[in-house]
Amino acid sequence: MTPIIPPSPPLAAGRSFNELPLLSNLQSALQQLDYLTMTPIQAASLPIALAGHDLIAQAKTGSGKTAAFALTLLTNLNPRYFAVQAMVLCPTRELADQVTQEIRRLARFMDNIKILSLCGGATMRPQLASLEHGAHVVVGTPGRIMDHLERGSLKLDALNTLVLDEADRMLDMGFYNDIHSVAKQCPAKRQTLLFSATYPEGIARLASQFLRKPQEVKLLEQHEGSKIRQRFYEVKQEERLQAVGILLKHYRPVSTLAFCNTKQQCRDLLEVLHRQGFHALTLNGDLEQRERDQVLIQFANRSCSVLVATDVAARGLDIAQLEAVINVDVTPDPEIYIHRIGRTGRADEDGWALSLCSPADARRVAALGPIMGGDPEWLRLGSLQSGNDQPLVPPMVTLQMLGGRKEKIRPGDVLGALTGEAGFKREQVGKITVTDQSTYVAVDHNIAREVVRKLAAGKVKGKTLKVRVLEN
Repeated sequence: MTPIIPPSPPLAAGRSFNELPLLSNLQSALQQLDYLTMTPIQAASLPIALAGHDLIAQAKTGSGKTAAFALTLLTNLNPRYFAVQAMVLCPTRELADQVTQEIRRLARFMDNIKILSLCGGATMRPQLASLEHGAHVVVGTPGRIMDHLERGSLKLDALNTLVLDEADRMLDMGFYNDIHSVAKQCPAKRQTLLFSATYPEGIARLASQFLRKPQEVKLLEQHEGSKIRQRFYEVKQEERLQAVGILLKHYRPVSTLAFCNTKQQCRDLLEVLHRQGFHALTLNGDLEQRERDQVLIQFANRSCSVLVATDVAARGLDIAQLEAVINVDVTPDPEIYIHRIGRTGRADEDGWALSLCSPADARRVAALGPIMGGDPEWLRLGSLQSGNDQPLVPPMVTLQMLGGRKEKIRPGDVLGALTGEAGFKREQVGKITVTDQSTYVAVDHNIAREVVRKLAAGKVKGKTLKVRVLEN
């Protein structure tokens, strides 16, 4: 491993890769690939990582993070030592393939560096043969890496760099225990680099267990005005709760996060939405952890149309494909407003930020002008009342199976049971979440009852499990 040098301050984005202490063959590869200047995440993280420090970096997909950890692990390699010296864990086979290709591109001028992809969905025999011939770097999904470790086909004695890529997605997919097991089998003296788009509780647990005095890089994402369309509707105080249903029927988002300032307001809104026929759930501090987990699972897998929450309850919550945020109450804090609306319009998606305001809120809304980059767009609620009155039906339904990690069930086992003997298509199956006691699987709402019947009659990993529809 490269000797640790004193940490350098983060470089400014747009600075040249030539300013980094990289090997000449890596600099040559960067030039040939036309990588001339660093992205913000590369400029912030590379000086820290190349100095040998453990790192927690918050960065979204497409930010250039792969090159940041790839350059680090390639710098740490000894090409003449034919053993696995670096490992990258990824949530999906598709991402693992992209990472593998990027590392190969950057290693093109290095001496005979072998990079191997180890993912589920591919047959074991070619992977076993490739491992027998040796590799310097392995990139894979947690489940398949675990399979090779259990077989003894993958040895990690020489590992000096462990990378957890899109760690939040891996946790979201139920891989915490697999990541835990893999990390425990890595040498204690190693460098660990953790990249994540968000920072949920599970990331903090991982970091505290497996990273040594990590330095943190957190790039605050600016919301592009073109991606988040903000609209304000003036309503009387007593009209707020009914107005939420009017907005939902007009804009018809698949997933909406509705923010209230108080727990009581959340409870009142939930009651109104249920009476109007919406599939809605609420997050509040009165829920037990198991109930909170079930609410988040149903909302994240698109089997619940509306999640009603306070800022406190929704802290750390990040949901992919969130089409709309509704501010039922206007927050007095402009920073909280920015945080709220930033839950939508993520990555390459567009989103709506819709706010309900009484005349008494005028001063609060005016205070948002400078941070919005323009004047608020005001519309009349009455113009929306002729919207579509058909109920919003979530595209997915969540099934609960009574069996989880303690029965050694993995997401791949459930997917295999559904797409194998049960005969369903991969596109009809959504997110699969495995907890200690239960497994939750989202399926297309049109096939939910049939899936329950077939799973109850069949087996998952040789076990017959009780299955039920999780109601909301």
